[in-house]
Amino acid sequence: MSFSDGGSDEPRRSDPGGVVDSPLGFVAEHIRRYVESGGTETEVVDGLDMLLLTTRGRRSGKRRRTALVYGLDEEGRYVLVASNGGAPADPAWYLNLLADGEVELQVGPDRFVARARRATAEEKPRLWHLMTSLWPDYDTYRAKAPREIPLVVVEPLR
Repeated sequence: MSFSDGGSDEPRRSDPGGVVDSPLGFVAEHIRRYVESGGTETEVVDGLDMLLLTTRGRRSGKRRRTALVYGLDEEGRYVLVASNGGAPADPAWYLNLLADGEVELQVGPDRFVARARRATAEEKPRLWHLMTSLWPDYDTYRAKAPREIPLVVVEPLR
């Protein structure tokens, strides 16, 4: 799955709350539809639902939002893959949550604050299996990435 449309890299603001949306064309368009539909348009491809993750920029301090495929583990925690499509660098959203693990999620119409952390070495095999069962291309991304692809566990603070 490619998230680039070759368009502008300028951040897109889509709500008056000061959230800067992903500059990647495909992702920005998905965020727009997600927000405008009140969270009813969450499917991106092949029946996969996405959530919206908002982090605090580690350098700018601005709230930054992206759309991500997610899984739910057996304890009901959200699982994210910081694949960046197998690119050499970790995605910005992942670097941001390492600096500040308090994030905002929107899953369908539900919005809430959550705590994000890296999956432990013990959790990773089980969570990787979960996520590749949802999106097998993660294995392709892992094979081409010159880095270990992090997994993130997100737990609501409600």
